[in-house]
Amino acid sequence: MTKKQTAGHNNFGDFAPKFAEMNDDVLFGQIWSREDKLSPKDRSLITVASLLTSGMFGPLKFHMQKAKDNGVTKDEMVEAITQLAFYSGWPKGWTAMELAREVYEEK
Repeated sequence: MTKKQTAGHNNFGDFAPKFAEMNDDVLFGQIWSREDKLSPKDRSLITVASLLTSGMFGPLKFHMQKAKDNGVTKDEMVEAITQLAFYSGWPKGWTAMELAREVYEEK
């Protein structure tokens, strides 16, 4: 059973309640829960790839941790970042590799 996401409500529930609802209940509730359509591991890899290639490093570390929790190995993450670096730009790959090191070397 997946833990319910509450970051939207925790951070924006009083300021932007509909935004918080869309984040927690729709994106992480309805979309991420469709495991019969796409596994959490695959969904995590796709999300990390999208964030990396867009240069969205703010949420990238969170999603790398989620990917790790969903079974993406260090070797798979390193390989994905290496592949993406050639298509999205080396500096983005470099930054993503630094974040991946932080996530995968945590105890």
